[in-house]
Amino acid sequence: MILLRHIPFLKAVFIHSITAFGGPQGHFGMMLKTFVNQRHDVTEKELLEYSAFCQMLPGASSTQTLTLIGYKRGGISLAILTLLIWITPACLLMGSFSFLLDYFHDRSINITAFKYVQPMAVGFIAFSCYKISKFSITNTITRVIMVAGAVLTFIFFRTPWIFPAIIVAAGIVTNFSNRRYPDQEIISKKIKWGNILIFFAVFLIAASLSETARKNNWRDRGPFNLFENFYRFGSLVFGGGDVLMPMMYNQYVERIETKQVQKNNRAALKIPKTDILTGFGMVRAIPGPVFSIGTFTGGMALREKGPQWQLLGCIIGSIAIFAPSALLVLFFFPVWHNLKRYVVIFRSLEGINAAVVGIMLGATIFLTKTVSFDLLDGSFIIPLINIGVIAATFCLLTFTKIRAPFIVLGCILLTLIG
Repeated sequence: MILLRHIPFLKAVFIHSITAFGGPQGHFGMMLKTFVNQRHDVTEKELLEYSAFCQMLPGASSTQTLTLIGYKRGGISLAILTLLIWITPACLLMGSFSFLLDYFHDRSINITAFKYVQPMAVGFIAFSCYKISKFSITNTITRVIMVAGAVLTFIFFRTPWIFPAIIVAAGIVTNFSNRRYPDQEIISKKIKWGNILIFFAVFLIAASLSETARKNNWRDRGPFNLFENFYRFGSLVFGGGDVLMPMMYNQYVERIETKQVQKNNRAALKIPKTDILTGFGMVRAIPGPVFSIGTFTGGMALREKGPQWQLLGCIIGSIAIFAPSALLVLFFFPVWHNLKRYVVIFRSLEGINAAVVGIMLGATIFLTKTVSFDLLDGSFIIPLINIGVIAATFCLLTFTKIRAPFIVLGCILLTLIG
């Protein structure tokens, strides 16, 4: 009976999972539209706080944010259900693509079929900036933080440490303010140490088994090495999919070519360069978390052993890449909740919220440049159309009540007729 009352929420999560394009920044805009404006599961302030908190953790930030929304509504059990519903469609798509890759001869079609989805996602980011800036940017210091955050994000967008660095710095800056804060305490929550103990235990066991399998050259060592690789990625990656994919490329393409690996680890997992790059392009064209690239890469890493092993690789990739994100966010959030009892944290939140707006503004500018001007191909028509899609998406979200899934569908139809 308890689950039944959450079915409308889980249905909204599923619709979000099949319509949310554009990575963490784009996902935030759609979460704002769906879970704040339409369903009122959380407030704008809560969603902004969740997003800022998750930006300071390694792992899949949009996945962690959505998991926290489920946690707020129904505790650990609903948080886990939310996570599973959110990641399943994308993982199924990317796992299927790992099997179908050999049959795709004209691969560019698969990417350009969604050519207007990327500028649409930028429109969602712009919408997010507009909405949250109305209550986050309220004085001179927050305006300065927003501008500085936007400039630094634009310059260092592909640098993994920039997002947590901006957020931490902003929190420090606003602690110099004498602004009065509510003299209240938030009831502290009991910290459950189980999640963080599981996190470290799995990390150590996976590393130990992987190294043992390598040294003893186990015949079926691939799954052990794969799980360790992906669990490590999910535990240490700051900056989302833009950082995760270069790490995977280095692990399964560049590293294999080094003399040390060729001499001491000939059985190391490897993926052809063209195949992994095709997967990196495809994950941009599907809805859901960018970390679902783990499903594709896991399948490709074990593909040579046959379909059963490839399926096992997809499953391992999906579980190992997302498990650290869930364990970390569900452990640290109660800790964060307790820390908010102190006035220094209230002062920090003012700067953190402004920093998140700046990060999104910088991401909007950077991605507008990327999708509109980096690949002109001698024509100015495509950049103009892309800018038009960005502007139209922003206007539809801001001035109409059209739901996000219909905007996504409209962009796909525009691709078919264009």
